[in-house]
Amino acid sequence: MTFESDLIPGKLIKRWKRFLSEIELETGEIVRAHCPNSGRMTQCMETGAPVLIRFVDDPKRKLKYTWELVHTGSHWVCINTMRANQVIKEALINKALPEFAKYAKIQPEYKVGKSRIDFFLENDDEKCFIEVKSVSYIEGDQCCFPDAPTSRGLKHLHELMELKKEGHRAVMLFLTMSDQPKYFKPATHVDPAYAQALKDAALAGVEILVYTCHSSAESMTLASKIPYSL
Repeated sequence: MTFESDLIPGKLIKRWKRFLSEIELETGEIVRAHCPNSGRMTQCMETGAPVLIRFVDDPKRKLKYTWELVHTGSHWVCINTMRANQVIKEALINKALPEFAKYAKIQPEYKVGKSRIDFFLENDDEKCFIEVKSVSYIEGDQCCFPDAPTSRGLKHLHELMELKKEGHRAVMLFLTMSDQPKYFKPATHVDPAYAQALKDAALAGVEILVYTCHSSAESMTLASKIPYSL
């Protein structure tokens, strides 16, 4: 996945009101940028950290910049949660995810009841539903999800369990927005209810997959599959 336009370097001044941030550009100019992440962004909000933002020329937008990446000292991490689905969509189309190479039909944002599942796949024999979560909570070699309590994430797990009960293939796919982590675990200390539901989902037959992603100033690409422990 290539960014729509060149990213602009700067330094983080602060993030505030959840979806707003202030960035100092290399010219010294201070701009406000949209922060497309509703989580706590643990490890991703250090004042003075190098960041990359994108200029968006859209007269309908109040903010002309979007914060995309932050450098945590050793690697770039994408904080834009919308990018996870874009990376996975590209990987599915290009058959870069071997677990799903057998499906001919790929449909994003598939409506199920009153909700939408991120991806619906189908072949002559099977229907498969995939929910994708962006993971930016990284500590050393370990990545965790969620970084804040998530009732929405809990709802998605229950939906996947119900789809599995109906006889379909159901997959919870975590995409770490960096290629640094070596293993994944649920953040029990942040949201014990979600961590327990993830275990329940796995016991119910929902597949758990975790992949890393290489993030750079030019693009984001699927990296490698990593193990997890529940």
